[in-house]
Amino acid sequence: MFNLKSKVAAITGGGSGIGRAIAELFAMQGAEVSILELNIAGGEDTVKTIHSKGGKGKAFACNVSDQRQVKDVLSNIAQGSGRIDILVNCAGISHIGKLESTTEEDFDNIFKINVKGVYNAMAGVIDQMKAQGGGVILNLASIAGSMGIADRFAYSMSKGALISMTFSVARDYIKDNIRCNCISPARVHTAFVDGFLAKNYPGQEKVMFDKLSKAQPIGRMGKPEEIAALALYLCSDEAGFVTGTDYPIDGGFIKLNN
Repeated sequence: MFNLKSKVAAITGGGSGIGRAIAELFAMQGAEVSILELNIAGGEDTVKTIHSKGGKGKAFACNVSDQRQVKDVLSNIAQGSGRIDILVNCAGISHIGKLESTTEEDFDNIFKINVKGVYNAMAGVIDQMKAQGGGVILNLASIAGSMGIADRFAYSMSKGALISMTFSVARDYIKDNIRCNCISPARVHTAFVDGFLAKNYPGQEKVMFDKLSKAQPIGRMGKPEEIAALALYLCSDEAGFVTGTDYPIDGGFIKLNN
């Protein structure tokens, strides 16, 4: 089950965190993985790990907010591999602040990466997927996109837009055999979380880490590998009946936190 042999997967943001975990797992399951990454060193490091385990992977320098660049990279992948079976949109940035503390520059930057970046990547594969008879698109959203999270005004906006785009693409291309879903994690322990705590709570990292962990009823943050496991299912043939769905993976945050 969950065999991705002969599948070609393009993954944005595959150089770190959840994107890296997904890239490595997909390669382990037989996919030929192409990573689109602004931090090309991170992307190449993921590819190095993939190769060390006998998998197939390539890294491409790419700014997802630049539509021409995204389309050129995806076109090169399709030409080189003959197809793109899977697109996973992991590239994204965060922002802390409520409405009054979010500047226009902050808002535009979040939109440019988290919303337009996903739009650019989906637009870059849709014709290829239609021509080859189908494909799978998976977007990394957040529980912030469907419920109120304090001090996450712009970030929540971007993830809510991403969920809506997922539903729209699933509806519009269902007859083209293209499935589109999204995953909405709660807090996941990545290097980003450690950096955030070190920057904003110097000397209090452990206390704040425990506090953030306990915000999930299950009592801890998620692991990138756990998100990757759900991504593998949704992008595999075993999920052939699943489309137009937002999957929370949140340690009980949405339903049990009341």
